[in-house]
Formats: sequence, structure tokens, C-alpha cells
Amino acid sequence: MSVEELTAEMAGYQKFQLEAPIKFQTLGQFTLWRNGEKVSTKAWGRDKTIQLIQYLLSYRNRRALHKEHIMDQLWEEGDDRDFKVALHGVNKVLEPSRASRTEPIYVERQGVTYQLNLDLVWIDVEAIENYIIIGNKALTDFPELAVEAYQEAVALHHGSYLPNRIYEDWSSEEREKIQILILGALVNLAELLITSNPMESIRLAQEAISIDKTWEDAYRIQMSAYIAKGNRPQALKTYQKCVDILDEEYGISPLPATKALLKEIEAIA
Repeated sequence: MSVEELTAEMAGYQKFQLEAPIKFQTLGQFTLWRNGEKVSTKAWGRDKTIQLIQYLLSYRNRRALHKEHIMDQLWEEGDDRDFKVALHGVNKVLEPSRASRTEPIYVERQGVTYQLNLDLVWIDVEAIENYIIIGNKALTDFPELAVEAYQEAVALHHGSYLPNRIYEDWSSEEREKIQILILGALVNLAELLITSNPMESIRLAQEAISIDKTWEDAYRIQMSAYIAKGNRPQALKTYQKCVDILDEEYGISPLPATKALLKEIEAIA
């Protein structure tokens, strides 16, 4: 894609982020904004209502989800009435002014299958993934655009996915996926900024390490950034920290690329 096409695509995502009537934050905490106003947690009522919308968010990219499958995943002893009450609660929160006997527009139904209308619903993890895709496409040929796209993604990352559902099997796939994506974005952004802003590279790499302390790419970036700042001792200290963490967690030594970087640093007079 050309830089113009990628720029236009990102502008579209930014516009949707500002204008979407329904917005969900799932990282760090679960929050809904409806027409620009934050909706109180109490508005959801029963926890099963929250579980249902969170499940639909987690599996937003699957084809329409069957009602029976949703119930099996969410509630060991749930029945059809539980689903109907929870779905009614979701639709009432999303569309409190919807006229009776009209079809909901945010949760689309086809027979006994349901899915979110992603053309109308903005979700932080969906936005992060879209920005990262643009950053990855721009990484080689358009680094300035890649920086902007990764920065947009990183700015939306506020913590773990649905932290109140951390022990639910149905939330783990999305949680693991977004963690890998944000780690990649942090590392790519940090690497792009080593020359122009090494201290920001160090900070971004540290953010990656705080998510996964064994993420070796982040240690290499910190080492390179410290050298860019002329701080050889701190670069060597970072390598040793990487060695200690990998040995402690997995009983392994750093990758050849990390060892090669150490040799380059040691060779600096």
C-alpha cells in the first residue's frame, strides 16, 4: 500500500475513535461510553449481563455466535431465560431509547446467533490491532507513519484485558493475543526511536519488560539505546539483568543476537 492509502486508513480509524456512538474500554478496566458519556457500572445490573457483553466483545471477530454455545461457555447452569434476560439488559444499556418492537442495532441477531456490529461499536483492543497492522505495513518503507501508528496503539494500552475475568477461560485467548500485539508494538516503536529519542526507547522497552520480564527484544533495545546515550555501563548492566531473568525463569542463556550485541558493546573503547 502507498503512504497515502495507509495514512487515509489510519485517519479513518482515528475519526471512528472520536465519533463512534458506542465505545468500550476493556484494558485495565471495563468501561462503556455511550454518545460520549461514561455509563455507570450499576447500569448493567446483573453480572450475567456484563458477562454476555464481554463475551461478545471477546469473540467479536468470529462469525455469528450461537446462543447455546454462548450459554455453555458462560454459565454452567444457565438456561434460555438467563440468556434472554442478559441480552435484554445488554440492549437496554446500549440503546436505552430504542423503540419497542424494533431490532437492536449494536447487537445483531440472525435466528439464534448474535454478534456485535463493529461498524458502530468502537473497542480499544480492536483499535489497537488496527493501528498495529498499519504500523507493521509502514515499518519498512514509511517509518514516520509507523511511529505514529504504534504510538496510537500504545496510548490505548492501559493494562490487562478484562481484569475482572482473568480466571475465565473464554477471556484468555483475547488477553494473550493483545499482550503479544502490544509487546510487538512497544518493541518496534522503541527500535524506531533509538536514534532520535533513546530515552523514550528505554522507557518503551521497560514497559514491554513490565508486561513480560523475559521479552528479550526489549533488553537488546535498551542496551542499544544506552549506547546511543553514551552509557556503556548501563548497557552492560542491562545485559546482565537479561541473563539473570532468563536463567531464573527458564534456565536458559540469551539468544545469539543478544550475545553478539554484548560483544559489540564490550568492544567499545
